[in-house]
Amino acid sequence: MNSNKKAGKIVGLLFLTIFVTGIIVYQFLQGPVLFSDDFLTITSSNSNEIIISTLLLFLSGIASVVIAAILLPIFKKYSITLAFLYLAFSIVGFIAISIDNISVLSILELSQEYTKNGTDNSGIFETLGNVFYKKHWWTHYLSLLISCFPVFILYYTLYVSKLIPKFISIIGIIAVILMFVEILFSIFGNSISMNMLLPIGLIQLILPLWLIFKGLNSPTLETEIK
Repeated sequence: MNSNKKAGKIVGLLFLTIFVTGIIVYQFLQGPVLFSDDFLTITSSNSNEIIISTLLLFLSGIASVVIAAILLPIFKKYSITLAFLYLAFSIVGFIAISIDNISVLSILELSQEYTKNGTDNSGIFETLGNVFYKKHWWTHYLSLLISCFPVFILYYTLYVSKLIPKFISIIGIIAVILMFVEILFSIFGNSISMNMLLPIGLIQLILPLWLIFKGLNSPTLETEIK
C-alpha cells in the first residue's frame, strides 16, 4: 500500500469519527439539553452527558488538527500555501471549539447553582441564564462559521490536487459555501433554510467512506500550485 493510500485511510477513519461524534453530541448529548426552553433546570440533571459531550468535542478538535498534520506533507507537494492554511485554520477551529466548550460548562455550573438554591434569587438566575444562553449561542455559531474555512480549503486542495475524484471535491466546495451562507444569515437573524446544511452533512459522510475504501490518489505532479 503506497503512502498516499495509507494516509488517506487513516484520515478517512478520523473524519468518520468526527462525523459520528458530532451526531452523538448535538443530537443526543448536548443539543436536546442546552437548546431546550428549560435548559437552566435540566442541564444540571444531565451533567454527565454535558461533560462527556465537551470531552468528545475536544477530542474531535484534536483529531481535526491531526488530520491537517497528516495531510500537510501531501498537500505541500501541490501548494505550500494551501497546506499551511489548512493546518492553521484547523488549529483556529480547535480554539473555537474550546471556547464553545467553556461556554457550555459555564451553563452547567450556573444550572447546578440554580438547582442548589431552588427558588431563592430565581429572577437573578433566570437573567444570568438568558445571558449565558446567548453567550453559548454566539460561541456555537461562530465556531460553526469558523469551521467552514478549513473545510473549504480541504476540498479546494483536494480538487486542484486530484487526490480524490473531482465530483466529490466540487460537491464539498458547494456544500461548505451553502453552510457558510446559512450560518452567516442565521447570525444576523435571517435564517434561510436549515436544509442548506444537508449537503455538508452528506459530503462529510461520503468523503471519509471514500478515503477508507479508496485512500488518496497518487496523480502525476505536473505543476506546483502557488
